[in-house]
Formats: sequence, structure tokens, C-alpha cells
Amino acid sequence: MDDPLMLDANAVAGELYELLGVEVTTFVVRCAHCGNRDAMGALRAWTHGPGVVLRCVVCSQVVMRWARRPDGARLDLRGAAFLQPR
Repeated sequence: MDDPLMLDANAVAGELYELLGVEVTTFVVRCAHCGNRDAMGALRAWTHGPGVVLRCVVCSQVVMRWARRPDGARLDLRGAAFLQPR
């Protein structure tokens, strides 16, 4: 996908660390939609919205998204079948 607003998830590594309290870009993530397994840092990131969206590199489905609100961050991981440290 050729989108000038797309980054890889390594671009949001600091924000992921703030949310989860651990460095996760090297974790293996499995897409719940297509079953692809890859490093979390390889996911495609869109950061120019009200939150951040991480999509699978194979099927482009949403794997993870979050938004910061006045009452705290909202994190949605339903697109990840699992996250596993390497």
C-alpha cells in the first residue's frame, strides 16, 4: 500500500511503551483476521487521526488502535489473536 501517511509501528514505539509499560515492537503479533505472524514493529501505522491505528501488513485489517482521552487512553487489541515476546 502506497500511502504517504503510513509509517511502520516503530514510529509509535514510545507511545506503545507508555500504554503497555514494556517495549513491544519486537513482540510477535498474530493478526486475528488472516493469521499472519510478524513483529509488532512491522505493522502499518496511521497516526494522523484522533488516535493511532495499526494494520496488518498482509490483509490491512486493524490489529490495534488507541486514542487518548481526558479520562485516559482507550486501547483496542481485538484484531490481535495474541502478542508474544520473542
